[in-house]
Amino acid sequence: MADIQKFIDEIKGMTVLELNQLVKALEEEFGVSAAAPVAVAAAPTAAAPVEEVEEKTEFNIVLKSFGEKKIDVIKVVRAFTGLGLVEAKKAVEGLGVLKENVAKEEAEKIVSDLKAAGADAVME
Repeated sequence: MADIQKFIDEIKGMTVLELNQLVKALEEEFGVSAAAPVAVAAAPTAAAPVEEVEEKTEFNIVLKSFGEKKIDVIKVVRAFTGLGLVEAKKAVEGLGVLKENVAKEEAEKIVSDLKAAGADAVME
């Protein structure tokens, strides 16, 4: 039991960066994924001040797949990008980022429209 307590004391003295590296090393060593790696750093100590995380205000619209209704997805892409038919088709078939630095509200609407058309899209 003394070894376990020593290990816990060692972890308490680690910085957030060191804890992150420890989690990654354990994931690689044992072939697992930490369900909530933030939980390890959730209890800040006096030695490690907590930094405010700035909320993201601009997002990129990323198309993961266009699903079975490619034509509907192309129509939605044309509507929010202003691209011509050929360019919108190429953008949809190429997948990836469709539009960059979009305000949060607009990005949510675009992703919603793309999903309604059958696409798999996300805001990043």
